Amino acid sequence: MSNPADPSGIIIQRAEILSPTAQTLINALNVELLGRYPEEGACHFRLDAQEVADGLGAFLIAFRWGTPVGCGAVRRIEVQTGEIKRMYVVPQERGRGVGRAILNAIETEARVLRLSRLVLETGVRQTEAQALYERTGFTRIPPFGEYIDSPLSICMAKSL
Repeated sequence: MSNPADPSGIIIQRAEILSPTAQTLINALNVELLGRYPEEGACHFRLDAQEVADGLGAFLIAFRWGTPVGCGAVRRIEVQTGEIKRMYVVPQERGRGVGRAILNAIETEARVLRLSRLVLETGVRQTEAQALYERTGFTRIPPFGEYIDSPLSICMAKSL
């Protein structure tokens, strides 16, 4: 997906969400989120393999020089709308363009799926994630879906 000649060494690839590499990244994300949001019911972890199957969505892994450094997914939730899920960058790679590269790849996948809008949920304590999303054109929207009654959630959207 990314240019192999990219001097940053970042390559984004589609992957199976149940693969060992994907599961390692997802587990690290879950541990981090549970640490930031210890409140009961604060974390929304659900993403099923069929939701990111070909034609419905995609699960992506970012590699830098062959080492997995992040992940993200898109799943169709309406005919023209996709939801970004499971965005994660390992702590030592934050601030080095990995999150933006994953978002760019997700947007590419969304266009392949003929989606015209992306939505996402992030947490009130994830100010760095909020800043990334705002820098890439996402704006706040009212809570949707499972996040409607979540006081710790911030929902955002972007037209493609």
